[in-house]
Amino acid sequence: MFPQQLDAPQAFGIAQAMMDGFDRHYRLFRAESARAKRRFEQADWSGQQTAQRERIAFYDLRVTECVQRLETEFHAGQLPMPVWQQVKLHYIGLMVEHLQPELAETFFNSVTTKILHRTHFHNDFIFVRPAVSTEYLESRDPDDAPTYRAYYPGSLDALPQALQALVQQLQLQAPFEDLARDIAVLAARMRERLAGLTLRANFQIQVLSSLFYRNKGAYLVGKIITGYTELPLAIPIVHSTQGQLVLHAALFGEDDLHGLFSFARAYFMVDMAVPSAYVQFLHGLMPRKPRGEIYSALGLAKQGKTLFYREFLHHLKHSSDQFRIAPGIKGLVMLVFDLPSFPYVFKLIRDRFPAPKETTRAQVKAKYQLVKQHDRVGRMADTMEYSLVAFPRERFSDALVAELLAHAPEQIEVSDRDGDGQQEVIIRHLYIERRLVPLNLYLQECFDAGLEQPRARANMERCVIEYGNAIKDLVAANIFPGDMLWKNFGVTRGGKVVFYDYDEIEYLTDCHFRAIPPARTEEEEMSGEIWWRVGPHDVFPETFGPFLLGHPAVREVFLQHHADLLEPAFWQAHQARIQQGHMHDVFPYDPSRQLHAPALTS
Repeated sequence: MFPQQLDAPQAFGIAQAMMDGFDRHYRLFRAESARAKRRFEQADWSGQQTAQRERIAFYDLRVTECVQRLETEFHAGQLPMPVWQQVKLHYIGLMVEHLQPELAETFFNSVTTKILHRTHFHNDFIFVRPAVSTEYLESRDPDDAPTYRAYYPGSLDALPQALQALVQQLQLQAPFEDLARDIAVLAARMRERLAGLTLRANFQIQVLSSLFYRNKGAYLVGKIITGYTELPLAIPIVHSTQGQLVLHAALFGEDDLHGLFSFARAYFMVDMAVPSAYVQFLHGLMPRKPRGEIYSALGLAKQGKTLFYREFLHHLKHSSDQFRIAPGIKGLVMLVFDLPSFPYVFKLIRDRFPAPKETTRAQVKAKYQLVKQHDRVGRMADTMEYSLVAFPRERFSDALVAELLAHAPEQIEVSDRDGDGQQEVIIRHLYIERRLVPLNLYLQECFDAGLEQPRARANMERCVIEYGNAIKDLVAANIFPGDMLWKNFGVTRGGKVVFYDYDEIEYLTDCHFRAIPPARTEEEEMSGEIWWRVGPHDVFPETFGPFLLGHPAVREVFLQHHADLLEPAFWQAHQARIQQGHMHDVFPYDPSRQLHAPALTS
C-alpha cells in the first residue's frame, strides 16, 4: 500500500531529479533526430549513419548519469522503501502535463531498478502499467508542428496542386530536380490506386508533419481518406545522380508500410514533440504491427522493450501452453526456445561452445551489438536484449529445463524468488527476436510437398532467389554473414528471407576473399584435406557450393540467379566499392513502386 501523505522531504527532490534526467535525454534525442534533416539536405550519408548508430547509446548514458546524481545528492540506494513509494507518487504528478509521459515512466523504471536492484516488474516501485494517458496529447508550443496536416484536393484532377502544397510544407533546403514532373507521375499513380472508389466529401490526404530519415532516404508518411476508406501512403524522397531531390516512389497499403517499418531495418530519425501521437497515427496505418515495434522503429527501443514485456506478461496470463525447445537444427552457440502461441523466440548464449566454434560470450554479445547499431537493410532481425528475466516454472516443459541446465547452467536459476511458493526460471541474459520459419524447414516443406507441384516449386524457387538476394543486400551494407547455412536464415510472413544468427558475422572489409590455389601435386588434388594455407580472415567462396547446394533443384535455381556468390571477384568488387566510400542503395520497397527509371537516382 502507498502512504497517504507525502511527507518524506527528499522524495520530491528525487522525483524532480529523475524527471530532469529524462527531459535531458529526450531533448538530446530529439535534437539529434532533428539534425537528420540537414544531413539529408547535404547528402551527408556517412554522418547520417554515424548519428543513427551513436543515438542508440543515448538512453543508457542518461540513465547512468541520473543514477550517479541520485546516489551523490540523495544516497538513493540507502533510502527506505516508503520513501520510494512517495517518489513514485511525486513523479506521477510531474507527468500529468508531460508530452512524453510513457517514455518518462520507462526512464523511471530503468533508473529505479538500477538503484534498488529490482529486476522484474512485480513490485510497487516501478510502473507495471501506464499511470498517465497519452490519448489526444498535443504540444502547446507554437514552435512545434502539429502531429499531422490535412490537404483537401477536392477532386482527382486537383491532386497535383495538393501534392505541390504538401511537398512545399516540408521546407527542404535542397533543390528538386523536377518537382512538377515528379508530382505529375505521383498524381497519376494515386489516380490509378483510387480508381473505382467514389470520392466522398471527406476526401483528403493526411501526412505526418516530420519526415522520417534513414540512411540516404527521407520518407513522407500519411494516408488518403475518402468515405470509410483509409489508404496508407508513403513517399520516399532521395537524391538523384545529379545530387538533386527526387520523389522516388509511391507506397500504398499496409503491406508496403510494413516493409518500410520492418523489424529488420535500421531505426528512423524523426523529430517528434509527442511520440505517442506518431505511434497512434502509424498504428492506424499498420494495425497488425505491435505498438512496441513502432516505438522501436522510431528509435525509442527502450519503450519498445517496455511495451513488449507488458504484452508478454498479458499473454502469459491468458494462455496455457508451455515453452519448448524451438523447432529446427540446434545451434552450437545459442540455445533457442519459444512459446508456440507467442510469435517470438528467446535466445541465450551457451556457457561453452563445442568445436569447431572458437568464440567467447563477450564476442557473441559484441556481434549482436554490432547488428543493433548497423544498417540492417531489411535482412537482419532486430533483437531485444534483457537481463534477469523471470518465467513461471510451470510453463516450462521438463525437457526444456533439462536442456537449459545442461548447456547454460551459469545463466539459469530455478527458485522461489518472491517467496510466494511459485517457482520461477530466471535467465541472466536473453535475446528476443521475432519468430521466423527457418529457411531449411521451409525448403523441406517444399520438398515434402513435391517439386512437381507448381506451388511447391514456385515457393522453393522464390526462397532460394530471396536467400541470394539477402546475402547480396548484406554485402552491400558491409556485412559478411559468416555462417551462410540455410538454418541461419528465416522466412517472414511476407516471404522475405532474413538472417538471424550473428555469432560469426564480420565486416566485409575485414575479410580476405581468395580463390582456391591449384594443387601442386596429384596427392594434393586427390586429398580430402585442404592443401592450402588459411589465414584467420580468409574466405574461399568456391567452397560454399558443397555446403549449400546439395539438392539438385536448389542448385539449379541458385546458379541461375546467384552464381556470382561463388566467385571471389564478386566479394572483392564490393569490398573495393565500400573502401572507396560508396554507400549502396538498398530500397525498402519493390522496384515496381518507383516513379522513374532506375538510372535517374544514385
